[in-house]
Parts: sequence; structure tokens; C-alpha cells
Amino acid sequence: MPRYLSIVKIDESTVPPEGPSPELMQRMGALIEEITKAGVMLDTAGLTPQSQGKRVNWEGGKLSVTDGPFTESKEVIGGYALMQCKDMDEALEWTKRFVRTHEDYWTVTCEVREIAEAE
Repeated sequence: MPRYLSIVKIDESTVPPEGPSPELMQRMGALIEEITKAGVMLDTAGLTPQSQGKRVNWEGGKLSVTDGPFTESKEVIGGYALMQCKDMDEALEWTKRFVRTHEDYWTVTCEVREIAEAE
């Protein structure tokens, strides 16, 4: 069965300073429990703010490391979900349900990609 990675991109300017609301966390917890019981969720997590991250770049044979925040990006990767689904349609349906758990003031975009399996 194919695996899919849902990369969660968020606009950090729409994230409340106190973090996700208790209601959002409750809805998220219920969805994660449901998707896990369905045998779809393999792993998921949120990420710390980009200000705590580092970017490693390889260009022209030179390695560089840049400390966050990365000012040139409006959207940042805020988390991920690794799922095992029968097809892309199922992966999209679970991802749509994840996005809908957020309140209207959040800006969340998920990029769903099938993981290329070695043959």
C-alpha cells in the first residue's frame, strides 16, 4: 500500500501567540485517534517555530548553515503526517479533514506527496 507525506505549511503570522486553542487540540486529538485506528497514520508531529531551526545549504561545492528565522519565507513547515493509504484520493480526504480542524483565522496549506518506493 502506498505511503503519503502530508507536509503542513503554516503562515506563522496567523498563529495565536498562545498557540493552538484547547478546542483545536481536542479536535486534532480526536482525528488522530480515528486515523490511527483506521490503520492509516504511521507518524505525525508538529515542528517548533522556524526561529529555532537551521537551514543547511549545498551550493557550488560549498556548505553553509543559516540560523532561523528565515525571513524570505512567509509560509513555514509546521508539521507533517506520514500516512499509508489505498490511493491519493484517500490521502487527500484525510488531509482535508486535518485542515478543517483549524479555526478560520489560521492559514494552513498541506502538500500531499506519494513517497517513491525503492523497487
